[in-house]
Amino acid sequence: MELRSKTRQGGLSITGLIMVLFIMGVIAVLGLKVFPTVTEYMAVKKAIVAAKAAGNTPAEVRASFDRQAEVGYIDSISSKDLEVQKNGDAYDVSFAYQKKIPLVGPASLLLDYEGSTASAAKAKRSLP
Repeated sequence: MELRSKTRQGGLSITGLIMVLFIMGVIAVLGLKVFPTVTEYMAVKKAIVAAKAAGNTPAEVRASFDRQAEVGYIDSISSKDLEVQKNGDAYDVSFAYQKKIPLVGPASLLLDYEGSTASAAKAKRSLP
C-alpha cells in the first residue's frame, strides 16, 4: 500500500539559491563601491554651503571651501573647480564632476555629480 501526498513541496533549488546569492553579492559589491562617492558628494554640498556663508568675495569663498575640503577629506574636487557667480548681493557656488569607479577588467561605472547653492536658496525663498 503506497501513501502519497496530494500536495507538492515547494522551495528553492540549489541552482536557484546560487543565482540569488550571486545577484545579491553583485549588488552588495556595487553598493560598497558607490557609497564612498555618495558620502563625498554630500560633504562637497555641505562645504559649498559653508563656503558661501563664510565668504564675501570669490577668493574668500574658494579659500573657505579649501579649508572645508581639507577637514572633510574631499579629494575629487578643489576650489579651482568651483563656479562662483554673483547673484545680487551674495554669491552662488556650483560644481560638477565625474567619478569613475573601476568594476571588473575594462568595465567601470561613471557617476556624474553636480550641485549648487542657488537651488537651496530658491527653495528657502519659496517656502511660506
